[in-house]
Formats: sequence, structure tokens, C-alpha cells
Amino acid sequence: MASSYLTGIFGGSPINPLQKHMEKVHACVEQLIPYVEAAIARDFDALDQHYESIAQLEREADDIKNALRMQIPNRMFMPIPRSDLLDVLRIQDKIAGKAKDVAGLMLGRKMEIPEVIAEDFSIFVKRNIACCTQACTAINELDELVGTGFVKGVVDLVEDMVGKIDDIEHETDQMQIEIRAKLFGVEKDLNPVDVMFLYKIIDLTGDLADGAERVGNRLQLMLGQ
Repeated sequence: MASSYLTGIFGGSPINPLQKHMEKVHACVEQLIPYVEAAIARDFDALDQHYESIAQLEREADDIKNALRMQIPNRMFMPIPRSDLLDVLRIQDKIAGKAKDVAGLMLGRKMEIPEVIAEDFSIFVKRNIACCTQACTAINELDELVGTGFVKGVVDLVEDMVGKIDDIEHETDQMQIEIRAKLFGVEKDLNPVDVMFLYKIIDLTGDLADGAERVGNRLQLMLGQ
């Protein structure tokens, strides 16, 4: 990553690059929507292109993560402990990694999504991404919280956002159960190895919302809720 790019991201506070990192993670995860659409359509050329976009965004998020880790000295005085910021950064980073894992596994095995679960899986992916969107929105309020000294009105707003993250994550849990049940119903008609990897892809996709929920939970702890 060019130094001028990093200079544009980092100011005096580490909160802004943490937000930039989450925005990059979110952009990475969003690319799974056209990626899955291409997989369902069995358009493997498009799959290659979308994978490259996901991989590039994941690398850019990695660059921000590494630079942020180096930016925060151990003795730097901050309104939020360094360890808390690095914990959130680590969780955010794993979300981008899961998106890349989903895309890489599907591409590497040229996987086809069975018609019986295709529509449900597409919706499932979008709801997981919606959970990440909500986490990104909550993280983007962090500078406002610090700037206002954690006033109750802003804290309540973020707490409400975190509650919505939890609601969406619970919804994705139920969707995941239903998709796995539908896949189980047609297992005997599919290649056993493909079935094993389909379950893995479903689980990895569900990890996106789980990661977003962990971001929200960590944010709540930082607010002393």
C-alpha cells in the first residue's frame, strides 16, 4: 500500500483507521453478493473476477490493520484502551478472512449450489452481510462517542445499533439451520465430497454474522454497558 494512502487514512486518533478498516472489511464482504450470484448461475469466469476483488479488498484491509497496529504505541494516552481497539481490529480482520475463505473454497472446487437451496443460500448471504453492515454503522459512531465524552444519548444510539446486530445474527442462525436441513434432505442425490464442502461453506458464511455480533459485543464492553 502506498505511503500516501496510509497518510490519508491516519490522523492523530487511531479510531479513524479502525473505522476505515471496518469499511474496507465491509466492502470485501459485500462482494460475496455478486460472487454467489455468479456461482448459482455457474458463471465461473465471473467467479474468477469477483474472487480477485474480494482478495484485493482483504489485502487492503490487512494493510490498514498492520499499519494501525504499528501506529498505536503502548504508552499512548487514549480514551479507549489500546487492547480494546486491537481486539476489535482482530475481530474485524477475521470477518474479511471468512469472506475470502468462502470465495476461495467455492472457486477452488468449482462448486455449484444445488437448486433446492440456491435461493435460500443467496438470502442467507445477504442477511449475513446486513449484519456486517450494521456492525460497520456502529463502529462509525465510535468517534462521535469519544468526541462527546460518551454522553448518554449517543451511547443509547450505539446500544440500539448493537441490539439490531444481535437480532440479525439470531435470524441468520435460524436461516442456517433451515438451509442445512434442506441440504440434508437431498444429500443422497449429491456427491458426498461436495456435500461436505457445502456444509463448510454454509458454516463459514454464518461466521460473518457471528463476527459482526462479536464486534458489537466488544463495542458494548468498551462503552461500559
